[in-house]
Amino acid sequence: MMTSDDVREVLDHLEAAGIPVWLDGGWGVDALVGRQSRPHDDLDLVIPREQLSRAQELLTQLGFQHAANITPGLPARLVLRAPNDRQIDFHPVVFDTAGNGQQELGDGTWGTYPAGGLIGSGQVAGRGVRCITAELQLRHHLGYEPGADDRHDMRLLSEHFGLTLPPPYSQPAPKA
Repeated sequence: MMTSDDVREVLDHLEAAGIPVWLDGGWGVDALVGRQSRPHDDLDLVIPREQLSRAQELLTQLGFQHAANITPGLPARLVLRAPNDRQIDFHPVVFDTAGNGQQELGDGTWGTYPAGGLIGSGQVAGRGVRCITAELQLRHHLGYEPGADDRHDMRLLSEHFGLTLPPPYSQPAPKA
């Protein structure tokens, strides 16, 4: 599990080295609303692709190592693991001249982090952080069957930011 102290430590190391990152995923949602709402298995970070190897090298000081068995791996993402089940999931992006980030997904397609979606800000345990916006979080949670954590996160964003949830989030969860 990635605790708020783990998040702060990782962000402090990256920031001290001048490596910009944006919180995505569950910690990104919790940062946007300013409080931890659930436990988190990992920390999702959007990072400029040219900074990826430097970040990986830097985080070895905190015990993180490349989890080469995770799929998909590069170019879509780089997963680092450390003792105590701590995990970082880097989403490397290439920026264009307009500030839009493109994430190579490995199957010939690219995911987009529009510049306007990279202006979010929030807090993790009192520390100010950059994160993707609530609207981009919602867009990135479409196109697949959501799990319980996805539904929780999108409901939280809807309540906090007044977002209208599209299907499947606006419908009851299927019964198991």
